[in-house]
Amino acid sequence: MGRPDRVRAAARREVVDRPPYAFWRHFPTADRSPAALAQATLRFHDRYGSDFLVVAPPAGYAAQAWGCVEADTARADGSRPCARCAIARPEDWGTIRALDPAAAPGYAEVVETLVRVGFDRRIGDAPVLVLLPSPSTVAARLGGGRLAAHLLEWPGLVGDALRALAETQIRFAELCLAEGLAGVLYAVHVPAEPALGSSTYAEMLEPHDQAVLATLAARSALCVADVAGPVPFTRVAAWPADIVGWKAASPDLPGLADGHARLRGAVLGGLDARALRDEPPAAAVQAAQAAVAAAGGRGLVVGPAGPVWPDTPDEVLAAVVRALGGTTRPILGISR
Repeated sequence: MGRPDRVRAAARREVVDRPPYAFWRHFPTADRSPAALAQATLRFHDRYGSDFLVVAPPAGYAAQAWGCVEADTARADGSRPCARCAIARPEDWGTIRALDPAAAPGYAEVVETLVRVGFDRRIGDAPVLVLLPSPSTVAARLGGGRLAAHLLEWPGLVGDALRALAETQIRFAELCLAEGLAGVLYAVHVPAEPALGSSTYAEMLEPHDQAVLATLAARSALCVADVAGPVPFTRVAAWPADIVGWKAASPDLPGLADGHARLRGAVLGGLDARALRDEPPAAAVQAAQAAVAAAGGRGLVVGPAGPVWPDTPDEVLAAVVRALGGTTRPILGISR
């Protein structure tokens, strides 16, 4: 069974020859150069042979064109926070207009990275995805902790900005799909702002995230949703995503077994990124095997719900791959 067939079978909850798995990560020492990011991504994929490959640009790439500037120091997961955010006052949301991503800073570099990844032999038959943040995720980054307060006080102004962000993300997704990508890893990361609860998300943010999802469902071969924050899981379960992963740090999001029972497609999960970094290989293998058992061997892509942290030991990831029946190749200078 090839990787595309294995992933599709998992999404349909059909029998697979072995559990599919997916590891992806940020490359903070390489991701400001399209050439360096392409090579780092390909080397990482060549080492672990995930069942789909995710190109993960700098976390703030989709906010750069509107004035956000990333810090130089990366977080533990390899992403960088904004050193300067675009929105300081509520009226600043009025400056957010839909862009042509082919010519916009941040987006244009990602397109160049995708072209460089191209049809490199190291991809094998793996479907290639690009990390695409949802409109609400981009807005949260633009707002720098002010999104919820501004949304509640100035709903029309922020709503117009969200529509512009959705239009831009749809244009960018179409641009990426035209480069031959199978689909996207759609990141819906709702910030933990006091005024932004699950009901506010469902009423004021989800319609914009759903607008992008509807386009992806119609035009891409594979849509993987990566969810974090106060997002009602009853809503997530209805999304047109083939595979869903989530960080269950919110009361709105369930554990793996419960979530698996409520989804129609596959779950991406079973592993914890911090535990992969901190615990021995045997613990990671045990967690992966327990996830497969909890899912009944169907409808599961084993992996963390989010990126592998850059300082995760190679022997931990390699042990999981081999335990699941995958293969690894010799390390060839994977970037940190």
